[in-house]
Amino acid sequence: MTKKVMIEGMSCEHCVKHTKTALENIKGVIDVDVSLEGSYATVEGDYIEDDVIKEAIEEAGYDVSHISHV
Repeated sequence: MTKKVMIEGMSCEHCVKHTKTALENIKGVIDVDVSLEGSYATVEGDYIEDDVIKEAIEEAGYDVSHISHV
């Protein structure tokens, strides 16, 4: 399963690292790539509910505008 998560509120590399760590800590996640320029993250792994991804990002201090399956 691969999901593309559009994220609002990231402004620097610290934000990218913080978001990546939050997503990597979700059970079942295998790989995470976060783009500051594109304001998105690509999450690969076992099936993970969108709400779980959204909650992890919001707890890290950012907002999710959209999640799509790629």
